[in-house]
Amino acid sequence: MRRTWRYARHWGAGGPPVDEREVSVDRGDRTVPASVFRRPGAPPPTTAWIVLHGITRPGRVHPSLLRFARSLASTGTAVVVPEVPEWIDLDLAPGRTLPTVTGTLDVVERDLGVPGARTGLMGFSFGAPQALVTAGDPTLAGRLGGVAGFGGYCDLERTFRFLFSGVHEWDGVTRRRRPDPYGRWIVAANFLARIEGYEHAEPVADALRRLAEAAGERQVPSWDPVHDPVKARLRDTLTRPEHRALFDRFAPPADEDPVFDDDEAREWAARLAEAGRRTQPLADPLEHIGRLPDEVHLLHGRGDDLIPFTETLRLARGLEARQGRPLHTAVTGLFAHSAADRRRHPLRTAGEALRFARTLSRVLGAV
Repeated sequence: MRRTWRYARHWGAGGPPVDEREVSVDRGDRTVPASVFRRPGAPPPTTAWIVLHGITRPGRVHPSLLRFARSLASTGTAVVVPEVPEWIDLDLAPGRTLPTVTGTLDVVERDLGVPGARTGLMGFSFGAPQALVTAGDPTLAGRLGGVAGFGGYCDLERTFRFLFSGVHEWDGVTRRRRPDPYGRWIVAANFLARIEGYEHAEPVADALRRLAEAAGERQVPSWDPVHDPVKARLRDTLTRPEHRALFDRFAPPADEDPVFDDDEAREWAARLAEAGRRTQPLADPLEHIGRLPDEVHLLHGRGDDLIPFTETLRLARGLEARQGRPLHTAVTGLFAHSAADRRRHPLRTAGEALRFARTLSRVLGAV
């Protein structure tokens, strides 16, 4: 528990001072940068964590990810965060995960002297299920001691349905939550023009990508009215009336309700998921996950507006059936998607913090 409390103390302080340096990772097709975090003055590390960022413009320098990596490094482990340029460009490109992790493991073993059995792999958001797919790849057998995913998803179509309608289900209980429109923009940017009959919509997909880029670079919630001028400018670049109408459906002004009714949401989710599975099969992860290391931890924030927490529950259930053993799964009210959930009442936070500390202790003990 000592490492857990050290992590928690530094997280609460906004992240500790740590030694940070940049290294190069050879992933085969190109060299990508990675950030290495170490506790100052600490002895050579005996454990390491490779951490994958999600689909986000800041990538490995996302403020929440930096805070996490620094706090994790304060416990004495080495933390390596490789950059996935395609994900920074907002491409749902799961095929880049395995070569990135393989190259990063080479750096960990060669430069940090940490053996594979004492190295863990963790992914956030889109990176979470891809970390699981990669950890189960037979080419990495014996090179990872554990794997963890935070805020991931299981089923592409169900996740897309949530992004359009805010509806998600678990064990017969239907829940509704206002979905973050950022996810809808990303999905359409990648797959809208891949739907049969929508090949003409490439300009709309490009406009939605630029909108998501602008929102990600500003680090302002996607439903904030501050993005309305950007929407208006991008809309003006579309010359065909049907393209403008389509853009308006995916990205209306902030004061208009962007949530789809469930029938329309189901239709869009089915079309986009089919396009996603056809063009990026690994994006629908469950059937592609092989035999995992003994230590598997799945975590999710109950207040997630981008990927509902029920997706992690569904992923855990599917993996337990496939792996033939229980996994460590936790849903916490302390976090939304990638940051603390400020909507939590302080009187409810203490109990959540204690439960999360126990969960985090298990994760840190995975390697």
